[in-house]
Amino acid sequence: MTIIGIGKNYVNTPEEMPSPKWAPIIFTKPETTLLTNNAPFEIPAVSNELAYEVELAFKISKAGKNISEADALNHVDAVAVCIDFTAKDVLAKSRENKGPWALAKGFDGATPISDFVSLDQFKGDINFALDLNGERVQTGNSSLMVYTLPQIIAHISQFMTLNPGDIILSGTPAHGVGLVKAGDKLLATLEGENKLEFEVK
Repeated sequence: MTIIGIGKNYVNTPEEMPSPKWAPIIFTKPETTLLTNNAPFEIPAVSNELAYEVELAFKISKAGKNISEADALNHVDAVAVCIDFTAKDVLAKSRENKGPWALAKGFDGATPISDFVSLDQFKGDINFALDLNGERVQTGNSSLMVYTLPQIIAHISQFMTLNPGDIILSGTPAHGVGLVKAGDKLLATLEGENKLEFEVK
């Protein structure tokens, strides 16, 4: 399984949509980042500055290479809500030497994720949100993605074959990212329905 993340893929309003669009920022995360079944998230010893980013996660259902935008949605069948945790202090050190995002995004448990839901349940753009200790901190709608899901799938598949079970993290809303600490409780929703709920330890 490959987990593929898209960086800086949201705007706050349609009026902020860039033209022309910049090239998408792509990074990968190991399977060991996945944290399922609402298991608690343990702050890793390598970081003292953990930031949450709520995201939509899309599951690839059919293998493909050089997939066209027109055919892209035939290669994905389900969506989940997840948190893409970033070790901000680790990332800052890496950036000092123009290094990659890999360790800051790829530590064990860095991707708490809900169960997947069939895309057939959604007839249009998808609303999602994150609450931290009962307070709404992030709200998103897939209409505010700079690159749409078909564009993302078409772009990635020019470089690598997408296989069933691969997951695409489509980016976090352009506002509301913050830090977590031990004892915090996070709740993520899809279309107002609670899907992911866990505690930080």
